[in-house]
Amino acid sequence: MPAAETDRDEPLSAIAKGRPVMLFDGVCNLCSGSVQFAIARDPAANLRFAAIQSPHGQDFLRRRGLPTDRFETFYLIDDGRVYEKSAGVLRMVGYLRWPWPLLKAMRIVPRPLRDWLYDRIARNRYHLFGRRQTCLVPTAEIAGRFLS
Repeated sequence: MPAAETDRDEPLSAIAKGRPVMLFDGVCNLCSGSVQFAIARDPAANLRFAAIQSPHGQDFLRRRGLPTDRFETFYLIDDGRVYEKSAGVLRMVGYLRWPWPLLKAMRIVPRPLRDWLYDRIARNRYHLFGRRQTCLVPTAEIAGRFLS
């Protein structure tokens, strides 16, 4: 799959009203922690979120012909493009408050190397960080940031 696509993510973009959408593994403690980290550091509330296990996440995978039962990557849909793995993470940090956007400088590291490291962490995330029994349930204060 290419790093960015432009024509098949209109449903998520429309639902998020043009805001970037972060698709994440809702039962992964690392992934859920990343969402909470991003929410706390996104004072403009630009980012929107959806678990990959949610109907929106499953539709996203189906439209791209991807397995709907494996959740080894993170996607950021932004400005009509889909960013995955390290490219998605580096795009996402640009929405966070200072100093987190400085991490975008990691783009100088070749993507195959960044994604190799990303893949190692993704394959071992449940073992290293644990797994929830159910997907992250947002609190009332942040529920509006999640696609329903």
